[in-house]
This record gives sequence, structure tokens and C-alpha cells, in this order.
Amino acid sequence: MALTRVFVTISLGFLILFEFAPSINSDPFWLSPVAQQNNGVELGRIVCSEGTTLIMKKSDQSPACVKDPAILLQRGWGLHILPEYAGIKNTNSDMFESGPHQVISEMVEYSDGSFGYFVRPTEEMARPGIVMIHEWWGLNDNVKQMAEKLASHGYAILAVDLYNGEVAKSATIAGSLIKSYDSEAGIALMRDSAEYLKSHGAEKIGSIGWCFGGSQSLIFALNVENDATVIYYGQPELDTSKLEKIKSPILGIYGKEDTGIPEQSVLEFQSVLDDLGIENHLHIYDGVGHAFANPSNRNYSADAANDAWQKTLEFFEQNLT
Repeated sequence: MALTRVFVTISLGFLILFEFAPSINSDPFWLSPVAQQNNGVELGRIVCSEGTTLIMKKSDQSPACVKDPAILLQRGWGLHILPEYAGIKNTNSDMFESGPHQVISEMVEYSDGSFGYFVRPTEEMARPGIVMIHEWWGLNDNVKQMAEKLASHGYAILAVDLYNGEVAKSATIAGSLIKSYDSEAGIALMRDSAEYLKSHGAEKIGSIGWCFGGSQSLIFALNVENDATVIYYGQPELDTSKLEKIKSPILGIYGKEDTGIPEQSVLEFQSVLDDLGIENHLHIYDGVGHAFANPSNRNYSADAANDAWQKTLEFFEQNLT
């Protein structure tokens, strides 16, 4: 970590040099988030003053401390709440038990030039299909392991790659990838992913995603005829003209302490769905924030994550089997 030097001249005329490294346990009122980063502080260790939240700006993927991140995210000024990834070695594969089925997996070309991770039980028979959509990091090992876990419960899973093979190792790279993401091209890929699963015997189709992928899972339901939609802390949609297109039930998983998706916005989302007669089951977990179901995240909560996973399995079983 780079050292910060401060020169202080006292009344006797002496010049005193103080040399120190910014502490993550104190309020660095002397350094902005960008200055902390320039001084060698990693994104995940940047400190904001009390009452503000660290967010990544869309314009240049730089960090900023803001008072109301939800509005800035909705307006497109911000890309993501930080930090999320802590570099912890735990994965979802370690956290959740497998189902009764052995699975096989392979990378497949499900659209022209686009590849995904296809996992299904070894038994040769028709299975319900689920499109799995990655977080803003891309199609990494954690997502692939989640595909294997879910497939072991009797589903054919296609974990799509919306980043054309790129996987982020840092928040800065992830910010660049999500900023350059082409939503129309992504919708086309999600349509192709559903068709791929149907071509492999799936009569019913569901979707699931986390964070960026959670938002995309909702967009999937808005653009692709499906039978079940699971959203893990994806941005809610309140436009009735868009939501009225949805014909399938929705399971939503959220954290009450998620500063990027306030509880009130989730409740408004639920109210609009109720008014439209769309079956929904939205759960807001007390005491947890964004990305609480990802074991590599500082916000990880084992209890909430396992409860949400059980709700996910029950929801898919009720609507796809």
C-alpha cells in the first residue's frame, strides 16, 4: 500500500513530515475514494464516510461514495455497489448439498459463436430446462458449480455467457464488461438458450440469475415464454406495460440491507405484480445485504443463502416438474 505524506508547519517554523498508510478501520476524511485507490487501496477496502455507500461510476468505472445509491443505479449513473468480491476461496459448491442425480457437463455452442456450460443428469430422458445467468463477473467457476448443483436435482441447465468468453478478476474489469454489455444482443442470446434446451428435450423452461444475472432473469421473462423465473437481488421493474407480458410465476430473493435495492422498491415491485395478477413470491431477508448468497462475497450469509436455495429448489419443483 502506498504511503501518504503530509507536511505540517507549526508555529515555531519547523517542518514536520508525517508518513502513514491509510487505515481501513478509520474514516479517511483526507482521501476521496479515487485518491484512496490511487494510493494503492484495493476497491474492496476503500472506506466511505458514515452514511454513504461505495459505488462504481458508469462513466469511468471509478469508485464514489454516495448517499442514495439506488437512485443513481436506476438512473444509470452508477454501475454497481462495491465491494462485492472478497477473494474468499469458498464456493457455492462447498455450501450446498447435491441432489440425487449424477451429472455430465460440457461447453456447447448454443448460438452462432456463443458458448455456454451445459449440465444435465446422466440418465437419458427429457428434463425441464433452466437458463442460468451469471453475475457481473461473467461465466466463472462459481456459476458453473451452481449449474452442476442445480442439475443434480433433475434439470438440464444451460449457464449462458453474455460476455463472449471474458471473465472479470477485478471489479474494474467487471465494470468495463457490464458497461459495454449489449442488452439487445443479450436478449437474443437468452432466446437462443431457451431454444437450445427445447431442442434437447426440455418441455418447460425456467431461468435463474444473481445480481446482474438476476436483472437479466427478469428480462428473460419479459422476452421469452417461460414457466418459472428466479431473481436473486436483481433490479425490480415497475413499468406495468412491460411486466404485463409475464405469464409465469416469479421467485424474488432480496436482502433488507441492500443499499442498491431498497426494501421499498421490492415492495413496490411486489405491489405491481399483485395488481397485474402475476404469481410472485418475494422474500426480503433481514440483516443481509447485496450478494448475500455468494460465498466469495463479504456479505455472505450462510443461513439466508441456504434458506433461499431451499426456496429455489421448491419453486422450480412446483413449476417445472
